[in-house]
Amino acid sequence: MPETLHEYPLFAGSAVLGAVHLLTDDVAAHTHDFVELAVVGPGEGRHLTSRGEHALHHGDVIVLRPGAWHAFADCEDLTVANCCVSTRALRAELAGLREFPAYRRLLWTEPSAPGAYGVHVAGVDPAAATEAIAAIAALEGHLERNASPGRLLGHLATILGILADARVEADARAASRTPAAATSDDTAAHPAVLTCIASLEADPAKPWRLDDLAAAVTLDPAYLGRLFRKSTGLSPLDYLARLRAERAAALLANSDLPIARVGAEVGWPDPTYFARRFRTIAGLTPTEYRRRSAT
Repeated sequence: MPETLHEYPLFAGSAVLGAVHLLTDDVAAHTHDFVELAVVGPGEGRHLTSRGEHALHHGDVIVLRPGAWHAFADCEDLTVANCCVSTRALRAELAGLREFPAYRRLLWTEPSAPGAYGVHVAGVDPAAATEAIAAIAALEGHLERNASPGRLLGHLATILGILADARVEADARAASRTPAAATSDDTAAHPAVLTCIASLEADPAKPWRLDDLAAAVTLDPAYLGRLFRKSTGLSPLDYLARLRAERAAALLANSDLPIARVGAEVGWPDPTYFARRFRTIAGLTPTEYRRRSAT
């Protein structure tokens, strides 16, 4: 039965993990309760998610938010480097990463966009992917030697910087070919957006309304909604739904609470509505998610 990889036993208090794998066989479907960045190197294979499947290429960068599942199939000497980031740390010591538009886009915006189901696949130049894989290997080596938290976070910054710079270059090339299709996220998040995000993450179960959030930052609700979508790719209430689904995924995987109670704990007291919203975001019903999480 597919497993769920849990932050608590794997990270052992660290904010990041890193490992480089040479895949010669299938990797069964699995989920995480942390954020994973997988950088693809040479080799062949296919990537499967709730959105379907696609052939992998050297330079693919896969980002998965908590609750998203994926698998690898038909792997032949496929190099995949994983950089995993603690969701606890993203709400605490790594929260400042959200201030950087390129990091916000990579870790939050794109995999949380409507229809993404917590998964985003981007492409970078193979040379940049090779550089990122080497940086993840260095992170793995420092983890094995119990390096200081500062050293580990330095490796994370290097990895994110390589990928972010490569994405900018890839977007510039795409813009030169098809200007109308180019996208950008080059503006810092508005302070009101950051305040709202902090409020939502501090108490996702609260019955938030857009009017309440807008009143707290003294902005017109429609204007706040536009600012929020510009910064995160989501409306404030869609962001709240993603946050609730991620918290629900952790409870489903790590507790024996009845499913209806899990929904109530994260702010969805109606079991039917909870199941529908969770499936829309995670690609699985709460029951299916818990079943796949069982070991």
